[in-house]
Amino acid sequence: MPRSGFTLTRPDALTSSVICASPHSGRDYTWSFMRHSALNELTMRSSEDAFVDQLIEETPRFGAPLLTATVPRAFVDLNRSADELDPALIDGVQKSGHNPRVASGLGVIPRVVANSRAIYRGKLSHVEARKRLTDYWFPYHDQLARLLGEAHENFGTALLMDFHSMPREALDSVVRASKDRPDVVLGDRFGASANSDVMDLVEAAFASAGFKVSRNTPFAGAYVTQKYGRPSRAQNAIQIEIDRSIYLNEEMLTHNSNFADVKQALTTVISDVCKMHRGSSLPVAAE
Repeated sequence: MPRSGFTLTRPDALTSSVICASPHSGRDYTWSFMRHSALNELTMRSSEDAFVDQLIEETPRFGAPLLTATVPRAFVDLNRSADELDPALIDGVQKSGHNPRVASGLGVIPRVVANSRAIYRGKLSHVEARKRLTDYWFPYHDQLARLLGEAHENFGTALLMDFHSMPREALDSVVRASKDRPDVVLGDRFGASANSDVMDLVEAAFASAGFKVSRNTPFAGAYVTQKYGRPSRAQNAIQIEIDRSIYLNEEMLTHNSNFADVKQALTTVISDVCKMHRGSSLPVAAE
């Protein structure tokens, strides 16, 4: 795996205060990781936001940077706090209070993938857990913080669109058969991570592109939106959950026949949102 665990693609000219990110689409499953697991790669990928990075890869065309994970979510979860360490998995970690995510095996170093299937045969050392955070978690969040800081410095505002995908079954418990099932769930932590006007504009862009949209149910936003959403400081963060079944064969984790159409519709959404949050053309510094 690359030491950073992510790919950053910058636009030729920075003209928008938007940052698009995909923290759960990493699919670099190394032999050194897989050999410690009883799971095959397809099962391991069940928690992955498969191909979301491809769906949003046109972002830089519209003057905004694109940050995508390459490290798999099953290896380290970039949408969890670095202190959400699981004592049932990691040696030397003391239980401290009740954290439902950690208790269910979904801490920053996950113990399970989807449907509670155990990743490891035994426990991990504390040294190994900390190495994953040092090598992958902290570099990703340092980069994300820099991108938000650059947007705020250049435009006086910033909008993080944090893209994810959700299993179709995730909506079964909250959507009645008589009610339209949303294609996209926008999460702003019930107004805590994004200004309502910004949220309205993003929702309108999705609706205009043909998506059925709902807000905050069943996903209101996790660690990333909680940490980076500061609407009182003109820094907005919105979690965007896309129904996997509209673009993916969920069983085989392959593109379905609608993939190209969904990608085009999302490209239109990103273009529209970037135009709404547009500033003067700024050169991009080489890295």
